[in-house]
Amino acid sequence: MSKRILSIIAAVALTLYAGAASAQQLSLSQISAYLNQLQTAQGGFTQINEDGTLYTGQIYIKRPGRIRFEYNAPSESMVLASGGQLAIFDARSNTGPERYPLNQTPLSIILAPNVDLERARMVTDVSSDGTTTSVTAQDPDNPNYGSIQMVFTANPVELRQWVVTDDLGVETTVILNDLVAGGSLRDILFNIRAETRNRSN
Repeated sequence: MSKRILSIIAAVALTLYAGAASAQQLSLSQISAYLNQLQTAQGGFTQINEDGTLYTGQIYIKRPGRIRFEYNAPSESMVLASGGQLAIFDARSNTGPERYPLNQTPLSIILAPNVDLERARMVTDVSSDGTTTSVTAQDPDNPNYGSIQMVFTANPVELRQWVVTDDLGVETTVILNDLVAGGSLRDILFNIRAETRNRSN
């Protein structure tokens, strides 16, 4: 990863964590409880791919099982999860989205109906720098699906970023900003068929 990208990550992280009170390491039960009560949320995100490319956009979460990434121009792509599927819409393609089973991706850990990070063999690493707590988790029955490293702050507990490592070892970092929990999100936002129809018109 280039020094430029590392400097961008550092700058964004400092902005996100500035002013955060020093806190003890969060427990796995505290983090599980936070994710389970996080029914809806929306905000901005910055995505950093392993090749150094950087994208921004808006994220919408409606647990369980639904998430929407709207990428800003020039990408204008989209990623949707609902109905047990993850769909990737490429703005340059007119052949419909690429689809994958959601439960075969690390994002399913965050979107599960009941998050239990204390489950045996689910968490592979926990660390804290006094301000943030990082937790790396995987599907304990299918570790070959990849893993997700989540970063949380405390007081109040908030999800700040994650790094997904897929089944091929490719890392994708998503830094969240101004994530607001609560509120009503329409189901149509996560409807893969509706989005496919809209893009075919």
